[in-house]
Amino acid sequence: MVRSCEQEIPAWVCVGTLLLLIHSVTVSGAALKHDVALDSGATVLNHTMNLVHRMETLLALGNGSDVTLRMETINTDEVKVIQAHSLVLTLQSDVFEELLLSRNSSSVVLRETPDCAAVFEKFVRYLYCGDISLRLDQAISLHKLASKYHVWGLQQGLTQYMTQHLSSDSPTGHVVGWYSYALQIGDITLRDSCLQYLSWNLSSVLQSREWGSISEDLLLSLLQRSDLILQSELELYEALEGWINQNQPVRMTVESALRAVRYGMIPPQHLFRLQKHSPLMVKYYESIRDLLYLAFQFHSASPIQLAKYFDVNCSIFTPRNYLSSAWGSPWIINNPTRDDRSFSFQTQLGPSGHDSSKRVTWNALFSPRWLPLSARSTYTELGAMQPTRTEGGRPRIIVTPATSSPDFAGVSFQKTVIVTTKQQGKVVVKHVYNFHQSTEEAGDFLLDADLQRRASEYLIDSSLYLHIVIKPLYHTLLVARK
Repeated sequence: MVRSCEQEIPAWVCVGTLLLLIHSVTVSGAALKHDVALDSGATVLNHTMNLVHRMETLLALGNGSDVTLRMETINTDEVKVIQAHSLVLTLQSDVFEELLLSRNSSSVVLRETPDCAAVFEKFVRYLYCGDISLRLDQAISLHKLASKYHVWGLQQGLTQYMTQHLSSDSPTGHVVGWYSYALQIGDITLRDSCLQYLSWNLSSVLQSREWGSISEDLLLSLLQRSDLILQSELELYEALEGWINQNQPVRMTVESALRAVRYGMIPPQHLFRLQKHSPLMVKYYESIRDLLYLAFQFHSASPIQLAKYFDVNCSIFTPRNYLSSAWGSPWIINNPTRDDRSFSFQTQLGPSGHDSSKRVTWNALFSPRWLPLSARSTYTELGAMQPTRTEGGRPRIIVTPATSSPDFAGVSFQKTVIVTTKQQGKVVVKHVYNFHQSTEEAGDFLLDADLQRRASEYLIDSSLYLHIVIKPLYHTLLVARK
């Protein structure tokens, strides 16, 4: 007869046996798998879930407990008592091991902040069972506990969870809070992931409640970036005005933020309207008057003439990734693995008012299996692009101007291809590819994408969703003598 662990075998023996089994599987798992691989006729019996259930029951009933965790919530009278097993705690955490070695009684007193206290029982259950259920608003608290008690597997898992759930919906937003936490603890991976998400999906962030919770430092950091993806610079200015009205920062912060706006990228008719109808601009006009004056000069003069006297390589004359039709076009490619596709669109020659009425026609060519430049013929006698496809090729995109013009003098074009996808039901930017005038294609375009799978993380309903942005950049041609 098989004896029940709870009924006849002392609980501490049951715990020790279970943990030895878990430890042997964890440490020697590679060897066990290797043995199975050698014996092709072997059958694996997996009762892992039964083992986890026994451990969960052991924690819930407290059978054979030899240590009491007394968890006190800081600044409150709340106390939680958990009957635990020192063998489990020390196996999972060297911090618990040290606490248990230095204790003077069977009880260990722990003090946690209210947010950590709220999830402490979940944390202890993870130590017994190796799995955990959580909500977005619990990630930071659990990460704090995992870091404090050196449960590194859980800590890494939570970091990965956060980087994969940046696009998830939450009532007040969570990315800004995760960014602040990552900055506080020095988690560079999480910090950069949050910053990239905010930069690449800024238009949706500007419309959310999360925008108002952005810190001053994060706001100023975002305003300095040229890779922001949004409809227009005017959209950014109006959102900035809303943030300032809501947060009422000190004057120095307001001035720094306003001076980071790229007024040269706002058409003059909108600048005139802001000067008269924006309370923020009226109040701080003297702080940004020089930038507005430079922007109006930029829009009224020929860029070539302006470049003789001003540094047009500075940020005020540098576009961000604008999604409005003057700067590019969306391109939806159905069944992208099927065959080559071509597409034409127009953009304005440059952001200057002098060039805004001039148009450049662009040709885009997408191929799911195209050879590198060095291995294919590029043009026919008629000037048309001649694709060379092969089964061994990979996805390629080429963007070239349809014609050349003397107006192109002093202007180069950065091409940006934005790939959007769906995550947690929301359309978000998956990847951004940049390449310049000197090259006709992005060398790493969709390098890691598997477009053959209908459920590919790069596809939406089996289609590839792209947005091509053309960013005209003016160059200083001549330095005026003083």
